[in-house]
Amino acid sequence: MFNNRALIGVIILALLAWFASASFYVVNETERAIKLRFGQVIENDIGPGLHFKLPVFNTVRIFDTRVQTVDSSATRYLTADSKAVIVDSFVKWKIADPQQFYEATRGNIQVAENLISPRTDEALRNKFGQTQMSSIIQERIAAESNDKQLPGGDKAADTVEGAREELMVEPVQQLDAAMRKELGVHILDIRVKRIELPTEVTQAVYERMNSEREQAARTYRAEGSQQAEAIRADADRQRQEILASGRQEAETTRGQGDAQAAKIYASAYQQDPDFFSFYRSMQAYRDSFDGSGKDLLVLSPDNSDFFRYLKNPEPGAAASAATP
Repeated sequence: MFNNRALIGVIILALLAWFASASFYVVNETERAIKLRFGQVIENDIGPGLHFKLPVFNTVRIFDTRVQTVDSSATRYLTADSKAVIVDSFVKWKIADPQQFYEATRGNIQVAENLISPRTDEALRNKFGQTQMSSIIQERIAAESNDKQLPGGDKAADTVEGAREELMVEPVQQLDAAMRKELGVHILDIRVKRIELPTEVTQAVYERMNSEREQAARTYRAEGSQQAEAIRADADRQRQEILASGRQEAETTRGQGDAQAAKIYASAYQQDPDFFSFYRSMQAYRDSFDGSGKDLLVLSPDNSDFFRYLKNPEPGAAASAATP
């Protein structure tokens, strides 16, 4: 009898334990839940905490409401001016309505991502098809500048909460409205990781840039050569002016020196005319008999005054000395 009572007690305790474990469930802070009764949702958007359900009759589905990422592959789009671009993007989303999300996807995140990806591609294709290439480049430059100014921290958080590109505002709004109705999810952002030109277009752009740079270099070289010629011509003009001024000053100085020398010579000659005659004759002898043999003089040694100082070397012997 005692053993039967103990067994019954154990069974009752086991049933109570099972009932407690099957009746209570916990929803974490990052989760939301829905309660179902035979597959039908009877309670939606259950928040964090300890909750009760009826075993067997009720089942609970818990969903992670943290931000999810759908990373799309690089896709080719055409802009409004028929320029092809390669766009690599990703989408940030999270569950907004657990009941609608469950009814649309049976709670499968992979199914939701498979539905979000083509709609994102459609939204981006429409947006790029309405946008000029120049506007895309300006938006990307502005977005990269904003990202550099964001404070350090988690890259995903910076991407979601950072400055949104103006180019992506309209696609995000359209996609968010559509996905809320269809899947019960909230599209937080569409971010473009990179925008590139196709290989053949990139090569053509590089060649055009190279041609433009070469043309600019030729222009700079031509302008530099022109300036160099102008500088060189101005330097030559200044050189000629300086040389002419120097020659003029030299000639003036030389003339003044010759005049001063003539004045000194005249004053000296007046003091002793005989010595001056003798001195000039000695200079004439030195120039005439320098030994070069190139000059030929035919003179009479007896009647010529040129040789009188050879006969009589006294300066005062004659009234005047011969000059060459």
